[in-house]
Amino acid sequence: MVESSFLVFPNIDPIIVSLGPLHVRWYGLMYLVGFVAAYLLAHKRLEQTQWNKDQLGDLLFWSFVGVIIGGRVGYVLFYQFGLFLDDPTYLVKIWTGGMSFHGGLLGVLAAMYWRAKKMNATFLQVGDFVAPLVPIGLGAGRIGNFLNAELWGRTTDVPWAIIFPNAGNLPRHPSQLYEFALEGVLLFIILWLYSAKRRPVGAVSGLFLLGYGAFRFFVEYFRQPDAHIGLYNSGLSQGQLLCLPMIALGIWLIVRAYRTAAAPMKNMKTKTKSNQL
Repeated sequence: MVESSFLVFPNIDPIIVSLGPLHVRWYGLMYLVGFVAAYLLAHKRLEQTQWNKDQLGDLLFWSFVGVIIGGRVGYVLFYQFGLFLDDPTYLVKIWTGGMSFHGGLLGVLAAMYWRAKKMNATFLQVGDFVAPLVPIGLGAGRIGNFLNAELWGRTTDVPWAIIFPNAGNLPRHPSQLYEFALEGVLLFIILWLYSAKRRPVGAVSGLFLLGYGAFRFFVEYFRQPDAHIGLYNSGLSQGQLLCLPMIALGIWLIVRAYRTAAAPMKNMKTKTKSNQL
């Protein structure tokens, strides 16, 4: 492969501006952009609920905290546990990059479970409200990964391949942008349109798990596996293995939601027939 025939990643400084010892990085800014966008869209969806703005603000704040803590802890446990054992302070070095979606999801779920009780709502009702907002943050995070020149894809000779710094002089799939398009843009459109109408409780949450799991599983075929993990004997990556239970749980939630919603109608029809007899 000839290097000059491919795109070369531009020299982007990961630090936008420095204010004394404080460094504002693109990576952190993207998370902030995602949170602000989700906050604005959440207010637009608030009219579909019986919650007030204070309850919404608390929910989003603690969900954001859950993303940061869960995402970092998940990344360290799932992908860099060896580094953590060598240097426990690595856990809090968020500015170096490294967040796990699956860990972030667990953090958000914990925050949702806690806030649901205070909002007089069920866990799945809160999940259905939050799910359409998540792809915005995912998309912003993937742009942050791209600007950080991290989590690049496998080597390829497609015309849009990019030569990333610190990834050898080989052209690679810009897998961060693939994930931005699928997990961010497309998944947001699907969930936003689907949730525009009233759906059975748990269906929107299930569609999110199914959609993200399927998209991430697909993109993993273009994303470079983690060097210290590689591929398992099955040929699957760590990310793909973590997506399988998400897909299964998503399908189960959707089926359960529609069956639960259909049960009262079925019982009503049965009672009507009995009364006619």
